[in-house]
This record gives sequence, structure tokens and C-alpha cells, in this order.
Amino acid sequence: MPFIAREEPFVCENCQTFVEPLGKGSYRNHCPACLFSKHVDAEGPGDRASVCKGLMKPVSLDFRSNKGWMIIHVCNVCFKKIPNKTAPDDNIVKFSDPSSVY
Repeated sequence: MPFIAREEPFVCENCQTFVEPLGKGSYRNHCPACLFSKHVDAEGPGDRASVCKGLMKPVSLDFRSNKGWMIIHVCNVCFKKIPNKTAPDDNIVKFSDPSSVY
């Protein structure tokens, strides 16, 4: 499935933050404040064909030499696990802060 580029603003369904697109050839698919995402794609990035539509909880960070830091999201409905590239303004300190509760 080809990548479908989408630069769309959205309101985070977890924390209600208004999220602006990154622009400049980068694509945001999660909230920079709480790091939650939404299960909207089925076969490939940007297809918006998922019937699930569950919130995706950030569960861990992973470093990949070809992509950099990735947030690992797990869907709260169907439990699908999806890695997503971090953005420069992501609040990734939530992973090291024991007081952060998801």
C-alpha cells in the first residue's frame, strides 16, 4: 500500500489538544502533548480505511537506525501495535516521568 501524505490538523481525542500539522514534508499522526494516536489507517499510512477507530496508547519508545526515535502505540480496541516516528515537539519525557499516567 502506498504512503498517502496527509497534513491535517486535528483535536486529540485523549486530551483535547488542538494539533497543527508539522508541514515541511513531515507528517504528524499523534498528539505532541499526550502522545496518543488514533487507529485510522488499515493497510498503509494515510489510507484512513480502518474500521476500528480506537485510541492508540503510547506504550514505549524504540530507536531505529534508519528512522530515529519511534513511539510504539497499541490500539485500545483491537490491540494492533504500530510504530510512529517522533516529532520535534513531542513530549517524550512522559516515558521517563513516573508521575505520568496513561
